[in-house]
Amino acid sequence: MESDILYHLALGSGSHDLQAMFGDVKFVCMGGTPRRMEQFAHFIMKEIGHVLPTGTQLLDISHNSHRYSMFKVGPVISVSHGMGMPSVGILLHEMIKLMYHAKVKDPIFFRLGHTCGGIGIEGGNLVITESAVGTATLQPFLEAPILGKLQRRPALLDKGLAAELKALSTPDDQWQTFVGKTMCTTDFYEGQGRLDGAFCDYTEEDKFAFLRRIHEEGVINMEMESLMFAALCHHAGIRGAVVCVTLLNRMKGDQVKTDKQLLMEWQEYPQRLVARYIRSHLGTDQAEPLAKAPAGIRCLKQLHLTRQASEHFTSSE
Repeated sequence: MESDILYHLALGSGSHDLQAMFGDVKFVCMGGTPRRMEQFAHFIMKEIGHVLPTGTQLLDISHNSHRYSMFKVGPVISVSHGMGMPSVGILLHEMIKLMYHAKVKDPIFFRLGHTCGGIGIEGGNLVITESAVGTATLQPFLEAPILGKLQRRPALLDKGLAAELKALSTPDDQWQTFVGKTMCTTDFYEGQGRLDGAFCDYTEEDKFAFLRRIHEEGVINMEMESLMFAALCHHAGIRGAVVCVTLLNRMKGDQVKTDKQLLMEWQEYPQRLVARYIRSHLGTDQAEPLAKAPAGIRCLKQLHLTRQASEHFTSSE
């Protein structure tokens, strides 16, 4: 291809010097909403001591896509992935290609889950995913229909990375850290056995029997992205980890009734743990940005075509 256009990031290999822009990346951190990932970008900038050049500020690199928001803080990318497996899958395809074009070696991907339902775990605690499982099989496989055929891809996460994250928790933390299976669903309501959706064709006892059964199988939380994240990271040979904070114990109810201010505090917990990992691995050897083409623009004509393509694909979805 003359230019590999990453439609949903508003970037392209022909329009941008992706190696100059992203060649120093070591960590890719992704979470649901643009606002949270912008906040994380500011947070991680302080945590790793990264200083922006005088007169500059953080920029949403993908603002022309009107789909995802992406910020770069030295060797760390902070990017939103939206809600659900299709959205995180699209982002991962393009982030994996971005790492390839930028010639990044051995990046580590993190999913920061700012909301999940605990199974037997109270709100305000962290869950590090040991393996992601589907709702029907409780097996760590993503079943993806490709060219009319169902493909099974292992949804495996790096056990060593999970152990390193767990070891970074301390007795002084405001949270407890658990490691276990995460059930990934395609729906927030019926798919998770909730009683408070628009429809509920099962009883409360049916719900609790289901939760007890999956808990006995080692499932300790539910969310909607981990299966796709784990499967694509494993397929690409990328070390990945999922760290989520629980907002409630589903064994006790379905609706989040915790004070909003406390919820906002809880949602910082995954960021704080992952920041510890990033700091510990950067040490004093933090790489400086590559000194090529500060603006990162390779070809103005291709830049115009890239933006046109990105806006066209976004508006047509």
